[in-house]
Amino acid sequence: QVQLVESGGGLVQAGGSLRVSCAVSGRTFTGYDMGWFRQAPGKEREFVAGINLNGGTVNYAKFVKGRFTISRDNAKNTVYLQMNSLKPEDTAVYYCAARTSLGVSRILNGYDYWGQGTQVTVSS
Repeated sequence: QVQLVESGGGLVQAGGSLRVSCAVSGRTFTGYDMGWFRQAPGKEREFVAGINLNGGTVNYAKFVKGRFTISRDNAKNTVYLQMNSLKPEDTAVYYCAARTSLGVSRILNGYDYWGQGTQVTVSS
């Protein structure tokens, strides 16, 4: 069983920065590709960013436009999402997800394990 625990969400003003983290336990972290998704009220959960097991391949949603950076520290079993130039429309619950390594996926159903989410609120 794999457990994912997000942290680092909060309230930030537009234009500000925030870093959310996801700590993974229960299995060998390096065996998993990781992803970040988000879900705003009344909207479907959507892909934000993904990273493969060794960090050599990353993929971003178009709306990220160079503002967000996904990274991982395999020694700490943790994946990060650094978010800069935040906008009010970035307000959402951010979820991390893990999948047995088959390459980075942008699809919700491609992931096997999910965290409980962390709220990010961007004020205007």
